[in-house]
Amino acid sequence: MRVLWLVPLGIAAFGADLSGKWQVHRSAAGRESTQECTLAQKGGELSGSCKGDRGTVEVKGKVEGSNATWTYTAESEGGTVTVVYKGTVESEKKISGTVTAVEFSVEGEFTATLLN
Repeated sequence: MRVLWLVPLGIAAFGADLSGKWQVHRSAAGRESTQECTLAQKGGELSGSCKGDRGTVEVKGKVEGSNATWTYTAESEGGTVTVVYKGTVESEKKISGTVTAVEFSVEGEFTATLLN
């Protein structure tokens, strides 16, 4: 009798590269918005930019296993805000998790879908 063990592994364990153009939909504090983020991954480091209604911002982040995080600072109606995305790589084309506007203590959810 053969036993087959299935071990769940994050997509990053298979060498997924998060480089590319992503559509990021977020919902926080009763507001929804969509950004287009262009990410470049080198090893475990992420860099790039996100473009939304208020312009373009530079992002920095990390990929560790199936976890991806990235951060940027932007201007909002209430002043400068640091936005932190913490997500799980669900497939080569999808990341989902939480988004936090640090200075305002607002947390929500996001889903990122690879466009190219």
